[in-house]
Amino acid sequence: MEEHLNLTKTEEAELEAESLGEKIELVIKKLPPHEVTLNEIMDIVGVDSLMLLTIFLSLIFLVPVSIPGVSTVFGTGILLIGITHLIARKLWLPGFIAHRKLSTEKLREGFGRALTWIHRLERVSRPHRLPRMTTGFVTNLINNLSFILAALLLMAPFGFIPFSNTLPALALIFFALGMMDRDGGAILLGYLANIATLIYFGFLIAGGGFSVVELFQRLQ
Repeated sequence: MEEHLNLTKTEEAELEAESLGEKIELVIKKLPPHEVTLNEIMDIVGVDSLMLLTIFLSLIFLVPVSIPGVSTVFGTGILLIGITHLIARKLWLPGFIAHRKLSTEKLREGFGRALTWIHRLERVSRPHRLPRMTTGFVTNLINNLSFILAALLLMAPFGFIPFSNTLPALALIFFALGMMDRDGGAILLGYLANIATLIYFGFLIAGGGFSVVELFQRLQ
């Protein structure tokens, strides 16, 4: 039976007041010792902090770490966060995603290595920059759809290829930062990361096609 790991009022206040890097470190500190589920991570972060949850779940994809099940669980979770944010509904997760157990030890290792990225990204974010990128119904709709695209790109079957997870994870973190801080500059960086991902995947697919053609030519 899962234990709910809600923060104390003091820790909730810290989570609201501290910098992004310190918020992530607090969440890592609160992870249970052996195994953790996405449902437990949601209890720690808070279901109302969807963008912070997105950043936390995306962080693990910035470093080359192999954790069985994490791509499916975290990738699906991020996709559902994007859909939830788009339709303005409460986040719902299917049981096989919410309750899948993951190794806390490996997650801590991966998050610890990825924290360097967060500290760098904190220097990039500027609240209320380029307000046209974060205001208006159409703008927010396009931003949310681009967030969902980044989540789908993260789940693409190229995880064994270098940078195939890193680029869409960066896009998701930029979008989440932009939505949290109303930072149009971060949103713009999210779009650029999405474009870079699409170009990179295009080269991968084209390269695979050329390899198949070359293989058939050699067999003839």
